[in-house]
Amino acid sequence: MTETFETIRYTADVVVTTTDGYVLLIERGWDPHKGAWALPGGHVDPGETSRAAAARELAEEAGVYAAPEELVQVGTFDAPGRDPRGRYVTVAYRLTVLPGTIIEAGDDATRAQWWPLSDLPPLAFDHADILATITA
Repeated sequence: MTETFETIRYTADVVVTTTDGYVLLIERGWDPHKGAWALPGGHVDPGETSRAAAARELAEEAGVYAAPEELVQVGTFDAPGRDPRGRYVTVAYRLTVLPGTIIEAGDDATRAQWWPLSDLPPLAFDHADILATITA
């Protein structure tokens, strides 16, 4: 029997919600899903924890600064096919902020916007599934 190995990439995503029912989404600046709305997130760098990566990506993409320990892990998402580039495993975190928290798009995000949880746009990847675990 031959063992086969699959390349797995490691990412972190953050669900940032306000106490009055909004969620932070970024518009992706490049493929896959260029122009689509998504949760802030990205690759975990070598030597970095997923929690630290989530905090870093949140700051880079949306201008929201949180200490890694403020982020609460909500789950691991690893369904095959969740990313068209190959096998990606993401650890999702949650952060709750006050209404009026200032956001500013940066890095690979072309826009950052607060969306009402009751009226979301179509989301990239499996981010609707990640959000559903938060709002369930």
